[in-house]
Amino acid sequence: MIPKVYREVIDLGDGREISLETGKLAKQAHGSVVVQSGKCMLLCTVVSNYKAADVDFLPLTVDYREKFAAAGRYPGGFFKREARPSDGEVLTMRLVDRVLRPLFPKDYHSETQVMIQLMSHDENVMPDAMAALAASAAIQLSDFPFECPISEVRVGRINGEFIVNPTRAQLDESDIDMVIGASEDSVMMVEGEMDEISEEEMTEAIKFAHEAIKAQCIAQRKLAEAFGKKEVREYEPERNDEDLAQKIHDMAYAKVYAVAKQGSSKKERGAAFAEIKEEILATFSEEELEDIGDLVSKYYGKAEKAAVRDLTLNEGLRLDGRKTTEIRPIWCEVDYLPSTHGSSIFTRGETQALATVTLGTSREANQIDMPSYEGEETFYLHYNFPPFSTGEARPIRGTSRREVGHGNLAQRALKGMIPDDCPYTVRVVSEILESNGSSSMATVCSGTMALMDAGVQLKKPVSGIAMGLISDPDTGNYAVLSDILGDEDHLGDMDFKVTGTADGITACQMDIKIKGLSYEILVNALKQARDGRLHILEKLTDTISTPNADVKGHAPKMVTRTIPGEYIGALIGPGGKVIQELQKETNTTIVINEDPVTEEGIVEILGTDQEGIDKVLAKINAITFKPEVGSVYEVKVVKMLDFGAVVEYMEAPGNEVLLHVSELAWERTENVSDVVNMGDVMDVKYFGIDSRTRKEKVSRKALLPRPPRKDGDKPRGDRKPRNNDKKEK
Repeated sequence: MIPKVYREVIDLGDGREISLETGKLAKQAHGSVVVQSGKCMLLCTVVSNYKAADVDFLPLTVDYREKFAAAGRYPGGFFKREARPSDGEVLTMRLVDRVLRPLFPKDYHSETQVMIQLMSHDENVMPDAMAALAASAAIQLSDFPFECPISEVRVGRINGEFIVNPTRAQLDESDIDMVIGASEDSVMMVEGEMDEISEEEMTEAIKFAHEAIKAQCIAQRKLAEAFGKKEVREYEPERNDEDLAQKIHDMAYAKVYAVAKQGSSKKERGAAFAEIKEEILATFSEEELEDIGDLVSKYYGKAEKAAVRDLTLNEGLRLDGRKTTEIRPIWCEVDYLPSTHGSSIFTRGETQALATVTLGTSREANQIDMPSYEGEETFYLHYNFPPFSTGEARPIRGTSRREVGHGNLAQRALKGMIPDDCPYTVRVVSEILESNGSSSMATVCSGTMALMDAGVQLKKPVSGIAMGLISDPDTGNYAVLSDILGDEDHLGDMDFKVTGTADGITACQMDIKIKGLSYEILVNALKQARDGRLHILEKLTDTISTPNADVKGHAPKMVTRTIPGEYIGALIGPGGKVIQELQKETNTTIVINEDPVTEEGIVEILGTDQEGIDKVLAKINAITFKPEVGSVYEVKVVKMLDFGAVVEYMEAPGNEVLLHVSELAWERTENVSDVVNMGDVMDVKYFGIDSRTRKEKVSRKALLPRPPRKDGDKPRGDRKPRNNDKKEK
């Protein structure tokens, strides 16, 4: 039986469109949809258990995978099947999760899976920009309790014109690469990188994206209506007791407010809040706590959140005693680790990041192998967040999605400031040693200083700051918080991180937790972020004002040389013999790449000893040396023969040529040693290939004055005819 297919089309303009289709694939899932643009096709399926899990949160899993078959390729590695997700796939999962999760009811605790798969690839379509659209459309076709449709789009800007979902080629020309997630009435998520744009330009890009998202949300509604929107499932909500909630609020609010107003460290106020909670719990019997203990804890948390928010809105004070615009104390240090190529410590309040820089050749570039993109990164940043940084002991199970996401944000913040002519592959690693608010922004700051300490000639230093927002929709009162604490991240209405130079924004990450945030508040928040960012930038440049002029003595020096493609084989040698012996002799690393366009060889020489690098350069000069006809060269005698002297070009050691006895002097030379000896240095003229001997010809006598003819000498025109001359006659 042929299934009935339902389809809705979204017009992107300029001849492009996105289609949503359901009814053909994966019908046992609770919702499934195929999203297509060009040849790019994503299949999204959603399933949620009807029985709630025994947890107090939503166990939501968003999984995004790109199938290699979608691009007509095999997976790399020994086992020819897809394995763990790549960083690129993890980043897409995070983008989708951050927009979906807030729209499920807070008391919905059923295991829920959203699986998005790239089934067909189109090189002119970036699939990650449609992943959230696919997820939301599939949920709209299900019976999940979900607030409203959402979508995400990527925005680029070329020559001042905004573009929705640009191609990768267009993105290379764009000065903005932002992904915006929103519903029809509210922006919820922003993430991206920019070429030092202003706060107003960033806001205009968000507005442009929101208009495109509205059309995609309407298309989802139409598809669901045509398919037959299911009734929202019934589920068992969390237990609530309004009387108990009010009782706990009355018992806790004033005490929490008083502690919060004192302004204290994380450890001190944590202990004080825990004491208040224990006092409240002590007012209940053991039997009562067995029944309502979870409710008491939940309502205490709500009372604590309300008290801290009100303190900020009413008095402009924060948990650690700061005002809303105040930045925590900062101290910095560079060149802390003696053996690394560059290092720095950035400490802001109770957050500390130790960054290291390692310099290498193109061989150390980070290879990206995804069905939708193949390439390499010559600048990349890794972020590590160990449990001790928050005073916890928890299992370590590899790199977390959070670590991938935070590292990517810091990498995007800095990469635009790496000079185009930087010869190195540069790796930055950020170790978070303490954390209480925005370790990713501490990573940007420590990364900037470590790069400058390593001698990487950054175009401009970059700093970053994490901002928060507390607002009261009833009164319209709001407070923007600069340099938020970890606690303020949880209790606020917006968490946004902004990085940039003194001239503009380079990257951002924003999660908006309230509906209908006005663009006026957003612009004000971004401007306050700029003030804080510049304050932090001043602290960085006080520590290290400009990049070090050169790399450290123990760090490798990099020299790049371009050679004609015809000499690549000679430099490598049979079986790599020449290059291997040269590396061993000079204690250097030599990497040769061929430019696919010019077919020239790009030789990278990496070594700590300049003498070794100079020897490699001399060898390259010798191999690629090609004398020009008519030119004069300085040579040295390296071998004496009966019929001449073997001479070596001084500018290309190892390149030898025979200086024939007849070219030593104008006078007849009986013995070569009468004119030259071993080690003599002289000038010779190069004549190219001799037509008679088929060998290279150089001459010393050609540079000497020709002696006058003696009396009785016959003119050269009076010589006796040779046999060949007779035959010609």
